[in-house]
Amino acid sequence: MQLSDFEYNLPPELIAQHPLAVRSASRLLCLNKSTGEIQHRLFSAVIELLTEKDLLVLNNTRVIPARLLGRKATGGQAEVLIERILDAHRVIAKVRASKSPKPGGQLLFGVPPTVGVPPTLAPP
Repeated sequence: MQLSDFEYNLPPELIAQHPLAVRSASRLLCLNKSTGEIQHRLFSAVIELLTEKDLLVLNNTRVIPARLLGRKATGGQAEVLIERILDAHRVIAKVRASKSPKPGGQLLFGVPPTVGVPPTLAPP
């Protein structure tokens, strides 16, 4: 099994921002590998779908509080969603603002007060 086996396109608008009040009411997408049939079920049905040959892997990771609200040096509002932490000084993030921040500019968030926008906005 490779990590790349779990890479797929998932549009951000389909990612839940908050858990359901009744967690077992969460939706579950099921693929029958033999027939290719896709079913939409509730997570509460997961036990019915497992066989004795299946392996259930639990993911108990936590989502980091990665949404920052601040402003550009020009005064306009900015929202930054951190997608991945690369190291102690760099992240991959999406920035939403009325106008894109200029490369080399700054975003202000309070404490710590300033975050620099890299001179080039190239993909990692």
